[in-house]
Amino acid sequence: MSAASGNRRKKGRPGKAGNQTLPSGSQDKNLEMDALRRGAISAFILFHLVVIACFAVPTKALAGAKEMVLPYMRWSGLFQSWDMFAPDPQSVNSYLKAVVITKDRHIKVWSFPRMEELSLWQRFRQERYRKFAEVLPQQQFAPIWPDVARHIARFFNSQSDPPDKVLLIQFQSEIDPKAGKSAEPTPRPNVFYDDYLQPGDLQ
Repeated sequence: MSAASGNRRKKGRPGKAGNQTLPSGSQDKNLEMDALRRGAISAFILFHLVVIACFAVPTKALAGAKEMVLPYMRWSGLFQSWDMFAPDPQSVNSYLKAVVITKDRHIKVWSFPRMEELSLWQRFRQERYRKFAEVLPQQQFAPIWPDVARHIARFFNSQSDPPDKVLLIQFQSEIDPKAGKSAEPTPRPNVFYDDYLQPGDLQ
């Protein structure tokens, strides 16, 4: 093999970078971008740790901070209440159902997901429905009741027999720690919203 052919092989193909290193300016820029990304991730994690601590720690000393972060906690779905813990845990079981009445007076029932009836994986995916069902009947959330009713009505939309009216019902029963399962009280229904649908609500 001649020396000329050996030299040609060492040169490699045109357009390939081979083992060439990046210019120092490009390396510095990549390092800066990595540092910025790590800093942003760290700031994001630290921010949420502080916000969750301000909101969740049950002390009056953080009452002002809790009010400040409350809008963000509600928007992000990270809010947490202490009503399931001592000294005043919840004393009622509750669940929600919707009744949809069609134009031909047929009745359709839609049940909000209930955690005790779901598998472990389903509970993991739909846990937010429990909190949603707990707070929805509260009067402060009345502005969203029509939206919830319209959303449920669309599940039963039909050209031949469209929904006409929706009722949102909360069922509640008292919790008696001493009573067995056979003595569970019958849930009491409470209709907290009912209204007729308007043209365009099913679109």
